[in-house]
Amino acid sequence: MQAQPDTQQSEHGRIFREAWITGVRRHYPGDPKPGYVAPWNETPEWERQAASAVYRQVADFVAVSGGATAKLTREQKGRFVALCWIAQIHKHIPEPKPSYVADWDALPEWQRQTDIDIFEKIENHA
Repeated sequence: MQAQPDTQQSEHGRIFREAWITGVRRHYPGDPKPGYVAPWNETPEWERQAASAVYRQVADFVAVSGGATAKLTREQKGRFVALCWIAQIHKHIPEPKPSYVADWDALPEWQRQTDIDIFEKIENHA
């Protein structure tokens, strides 16, 4: 029996969020802001929707490439997650702060590494 779409969407969002939290704890210098590591049930609804959407985008990308995403560099994987996330920010926040929509080269190293980890987590799960 397949999971209902809402249940599956929530599960995918949770996987994304757990990968984010793991990455932040691994790569963030010092103590991260509480919001960075807040559990799923404390995450704002828009952010849950965005996490689920980006999970689906990465999983679809892996699927339509026939698994050839394994040949991408780690940076290419992270850039894909970052770009998908930026689109979600624009979807959910009418006038986001520039730091929310910063391009890859402007992201701090911890965030780049976390985005890479997220892609690889989804790639291995999808």
